[in-house]
Amino acid sequence: MTQALILIDIQNDYFPDGSMELVGMERAADNARRLLDRFRRDRGILFHIRHLSVRPGSSFFVPGTEGAEINGKVAPDAGEAVIEKNYPNSFRETALLESLRAQDVDSLLICGAMSHMCVDATTRAAFDFGFGCTVAHDACATRDLRFGEQVIRADDVHGAFMSALSVPYAKLVGTDQILADQ
Repeated sequence: MTQALILIDIQNDYFPDGSMELVGMERAADNARRLLDRFRRDRGILFHIRHLSVRPGSSFFVPGTEGAEINGKVAPDAGEAVIEKNYPNSFRETALLESLRAQDVDSLLICGAMSHMCVDATTRAAFDFGFGCTVAHDACATRDLRFGEQVIRADDVHGAFMSALSVPYAKLVGTDQILADQ
C-alpha cells in the first residue's frame, strides 16, 4: 500500500488576523505539521493543496495576497508538490489525480481546512476514485455556520462532517494514533 499525505488549504487567511479565521486552526496546523514531519522524515509522498479564489468579489485566498499563502507551519520545502485549485474538491480541474496515479498511490491521509467544505469534498471525491482514505480529524478545522437564524458552532459542524465521512468514505483517526501506528 502506498499512501500520500494531502494537506488542504492550510493558508494564512484561516489563521488569527486572517480574512476567514477558523476555530482551532492553530491546533489543526500543529497536528498537520506533525504528520508532515513524519512524511518528510520517511520520504513519503505528499501534496500541499492551495486554494486561490478567482470569483469576483472573493474576500479570502485572493491571488497575490499574503492570506493566500500556505502558512509557515506547514510551508512546502523545495521540491514538494503544490497543487493550486479554485474549487472545494482538490481533484477538480487539477493534476492531483494524475499525480497520485503516476506514483501508484492507493491510499490518502487527509488533513486541513475547512472540515465542512474542502476536506469533505476532497475526501468524498478520493473515495469515488477508489482511494482508501484516512482523515486526521484533529488536524482539520472549520468555523461557525448559520442556518437561517441558528448559529451552528464550529465544534458541531466539525463533528457532523467527520461523522458523515466515517461511513463509508474514510477512517477517522487522531494524529497521535496515526503517528503511533506508522
